[in-house]
Amino acid sequence: MASVDDSNPTSSAASRRRSMHQFLGGSLIADVLLWRRRNTAIAVLAGFTSAWILFELAGYSLFSLVANALCLLVAILFFWARAASLLNRPLPPLPNLEISEEVAGKVAVEVRVWINQALAIARDIAIGRDKKVFLQVILVLWMVSTIGGLVNFFTFVYIGVLLALTVPVLYDKYQDRVDEKLGVAHKVLLKQYDAILIKTGRKSSKEKKTQ
Repeated sequence: MASVDDSNPTSSAASRRRSMHQFLGGSLIADVLLWRRRNTAIAVLAGFTSAWILFELAGYSLFSLVANALCLLVAILFFWARAASLLNRPLPPLPNLEISEEVAGKVAVEVRVWINQALAIARDIAIGRDKKVFLQVILVLWMVSTIGGLVNFFTFVYIGVLLALTVPVLYDKYQDRVDEKLGVAHKVLLKQYDAILIKTGRKSSKEKKTQ
């Protein structure tokens, strides 16, 4: 009976992909972010890119565009229905416009998972349990503040969508290299953090470990 070789790079890569998928929730959103549902990911990217071009480059306003589109749609449906009644033709094939309880339940479950993950991270930061997460959150918030001061809200959202559709899949593919670089950066940041603690008269992380 053949045994599984843990040093096999193919099996280890597959294990990393599964762990990344689980880290993202292991759901439809994770499939889209990792491009496992390629058509959906392409549709999301194309939709946000088209919206960004319309609103930012072409100068359209969101409210005026939505109002004009709804106005045109209502007018077409109204005259279609009037013409159908006069010419004895079938009415417009409108679907049942409602959100099913099943769809609402799935959305609520997805949102609950993401909110619970965010709250768990916030708790770890608040009680000082995970210094690495604290440094990562500070870095991310600093980047958000810097980018937010350079671009408007919609461009910021579009950049976030681009990052969400590229960073997870690239990390999943080059996880070993990225972890190595992040480990070096974490050591440097940790040294700076300890230096700040020493200057303020507090104990560094090494002194706390020795106690």
